[in-house]
Amino acid sequence: MTEPVNISIVKIGIDIGSTTVKVIVLDETDTILYRAYERHFSKVREKTGELLKRAANVLDERKARILITGSAGLGVAKSAELPFIQEVFATAKAVKTYFPKTDSVIELGGEDAKIIFFKGSLEERMNGSCAGGTGAFIDQMATLLNVTVEELDELSQHFEKIYPIASRCGVFAKTDIQPILNQGGRKEDVAASIYQAVVDQTIAGLTQGRSLGETVVFLGGPLYYFKGLRTRFTETLHLDENHAVFPENGDCFAALGAALSTDGYDIFELSDIQKRIEESVDDTTHTNPMPPLFTTQEEYDVFVRRHNSNEPPKTDITRYSGDAWLGVDAGSTTTKLVLIDENCGILYSYYGSNQGNPVGIVLAELKKIYGLAEDRIKIRGSAVTGYGEDLIRNAFDMDIGLVETIAHYRAARHFNPDVDFIIDIGGQDMKCFKIRNGAVDSIFLNEACSSGCGSFIETFARALGYEIEEFSRLGLFVQHPVNLGSRCTVFMNSSVKQSQRDGATVAEISAGLSISIVKNAVYKVIRAASADDLGKHIVVQGGTFKNDAVLRSFEQELEREVTRPVIAGISGAYGAALFAKDAELKNSALLTREQLESFTHKARPITCGLCTNHCSLTVNTFDNGRRFVSGNRCSRPLGKQKTDLPNLAKWKYDKLRSLTGVPGPRGKIGIPFGLNMFENLAFWHAFFTKLGFEVIQSPESSRAVYRLGQHTIPSDTVCYPAKLMHGHVISLINDGVDTIFYPCLPYNFDEGAGDNHFNCPVVAYYPELLAANISELANVRFLDPYFGLHRPKDFAKRAAAYFKKEFGIPERETKAAALSAYEAYEKYKDEIRAKGEEYIRFARVNGHKILVMAGRPYHIDPEIGHGIDELAVSYGFVLISEDSISHLVEKQPRKVLNQWTYQSRLYSAARYVCTQADMELIQLVSFGCGIDAITTDETRDILEAGGKLYTQIKIDEITNLGAVKIRLRSLIAAVEARERK
Repeated sequence: MTEPVNISIVKIGIDIGSTTVKVIVLDETDTILYRAYERHFSKVREKTGELLKRAANVLDERKARILITGSAGLGVAKSAELPFIQEVFATAKAVKTYFPKTDSVIELGGEDAKIIFFKGSLEERMNGSCAGGTGAFIDQMATLLNVTVEELDELSQHFEKIYPIASRCGVFAKTDIQPILNQGGRKEDVAASIYQAVVDQTIAGLTQGRSLGETVVFLGGPLYYFKGLRTRFTETLHLDENHAVFPENGDCFAALGAALSTDGYDIFELSDIQKRIEESVDDTTHTNPMPPLFTTQEEYDVFVRRHNSNEPPKTDITRYSGDAWLGVDAGSTTTKLVLIDENCGILYSYYGSNQGNPVGIVLAELKKIYGLAEDRIKIRGSAVTGYGEDLIRNAFDMDIGLVETIAHYRAARHFNPDVDFIIDIGGQDMKCFKIRNGAVDSIFLNEACSSGCGSFIETFARALGYEIEEFSRLGLFVQHPVNLGSRCTVFMNSSVKQSQRDGATVAEISAGLSISIVKNAVYKVIRAASADDLGKHIVVQGGTFKNDAVLRSFEQELEREVTRPVIAGISGAYGAALFAKDAELKNSALLTREQLESFTHKARPITCGLCTNHCSLTVNTFDNGRRFVSGNRCSRPLGKQKTDLPNLAKWKYDKLRSLTGVPGPRGKIGIPFGLNMFENLAFWHAFFTKLGFEVIQSPESSRAVYRLGQHTIPSDTVCYPAKLMHGHVISLINDGVDTIFYPCLPYNFDEGAGDNHFNCPVVAYYPELLAANISELANVRFLDPYFGLHRPKDFAKRAAAYFKKEFGIPERETKAAALSAYEAYEKYKDEIRAKGEEYIRFARVNGHKILVMAGRPYHIDPEIGHGIDELAVSYGFVLISEDSISHLVEKQPRKVLNQWTYQSRLYSAARYVCTQADMELIQLVSFGCGIDAITTDETRDILEAGGKLYTQIKIDEITNLGAVKIRLRSLIAAVEARERK
């Protein structure tokens, strides 16, 4: 009788993440026998079972202990009745086993980003429902650049400069990246900038004030495979090779930790584990279905015939002889060209991805057009619109550049002369505008977010291996579209993944995404209460409406039929061609066929040093020495001086920065230059100077200043002006200032314009948050007392007691300083109002329109406002601020509780603008500001009731001014159209 063979027990760890499955198998000595790392494309159980089958081929019939972990692992573990371990404990086990001196771990997955702190108490911090700054984000960015993720990584290692890219959200980042590409930016620089955005998102969003320590272990697929990403992390965190640890199995570390943690768990037959997981594949449920888009093929055929009737005639370009007009729409993700004949028929059209190189696309298409036209067709005029308008116009000497709203209105009017509402949904942009009396009136644009746009569907389609057209058709006839809600599209990623885990088919998700895009457009961007808020004659345009599922969803949501031209995807280009034809030019300046043969284009990134904006520029050089500089906020990089039109925002900023300190007997006192200091700096400068202190302002705001303090920011949702304060405080400390003064001010000065005079909670109490989260403040004297400047006598009394206690200053000196401070503040306010009067007189004498840039005092900070004021002045406006005119109207009750000083000024300024024929107002809004959720509607009501246009501009980390340009130019066009009537 033979002895039984002693079969060893192996340890299996399975980490099922949002996009990948990782499997590690260890023997009894913890040696790795098998490892696997593969994407599951949302087929979680199937892929896990497949990887275990491969392991079985290596492991024969051994028995095993097993632990499953990961964000998608819990569902599999429950369904298969297998043990589960929370991934932070699995990761901690592996880290403590192999790197016991680790202070913290940074781990990036497909849609998950986490930091685990080991120093002190074990703590994990993880991203919420947003996948910005993760592997999925990198995938999306690679798609945007039309490269693989491997090519993206290679590109990043050859960068010359880093562009500032919003890091809070992947969609926001796209808004910054696309204009860089459209303006000729190098892909190498964009790739490195994408990685830097991931780093910033991780540090700012997850450290939240806690120190990473000296030794950091980096885990997860992106950090394992992408060398460029590793470099950006180590350089940003100033880590050397001894303190930045990239483990050999860093892509599978949680699975490795799970395997190491299996001791004491039940033993299974390997075949039993496989069977449990395979049988759990069908354990799915449908949740929250929606009504179908179409119930029958006949219903769909009627729908298609109705919309196909809106089509311009087509003319054979190979037989046509005569004049033609060219329109180009250089959009955020696609480039469109249309050539029309004398009867507005289409001779030639093109629609395709700009592949990060719109100049190359237009060059190739123009050569095709000239080749087809031969000598029979003469192009009499050309016009270009879209985000790449300036670049394309300069590259090819096109005749006309026009704002997108006008181009789309011209196309819509061609198909429906009675059009009263136009909605255009593109890849990342949404433009909606009402038409009144034949002119563009109210304008709605998505700002920092592409929620409700087409790029999300396209990205998700590609992730599942489908082309967008095929993916969209899948959802037309499904009986139960998945209800994905109307949230941000990046948040929706999580909803889609969950739906797939619940058993929803790709077709059901396709239909659900189409419905969600419509809901986002109607309720998040337009914020319509009913279909009547839009209009009776609605025309839809843009590539997204080529998708029949989106169009059907739109009609179902509004419960009315709309007009979709067959050329919906190229409406902007068609409208531009019509506009060029309307111009009746005798000859076109467009580059000839011969000139195109010698056409060259090179793009070079530089940083402008002519002023403190330090704009990231792209210098585009064409043949014959032609040049175009993009990215500039003023004309100085072009060899010109800034416009000399008055700009009150710049005057105020320069005035405040001029308040430098003089050496005093009591030493230096630092003031962080942000938030309420833009309102009260004149007060505090006079106060401390009178007391014998030298006032030291923190440096001007910049991205570098922001990065100084980003590791101490405890909340990623607070507004950008508040985030900057962390860097300002640390800047003062780094400059050797050992006493910093930043008071809590619940109340602002009482101007008698509202129901009360509060500062918003962030402005009022942020000093306390800084004190609690900036560890460097332990080394200096940080003074954050509560004061109320609205009551001068009470302030003088409280300040006298406070500064006597802190510095031993006699009370009479403090009271005298308080008197000087109030005088300085009143003088500063009087100067602003006097300058406002002066600039208004200048505008009226010289025939300029006046633009009121209304927001909060700190919106004049160039890093916060991103040069919006200078852009407005470049369009010929004389610019003034809301606090220069708000005193010119009497107090009036509002529908909302009017209790914030800054917002009270806004309402008063809006009311005054309604009384002035030559004034318009734009409202600056800090993204994420809760108070502005109220003020925007109230300000709109005031302006529209007074016959004025309402223009809102949201500002945050995003430096792209594309949406701002559209708004300002649309405002100008609308005003001019009204004046012509």
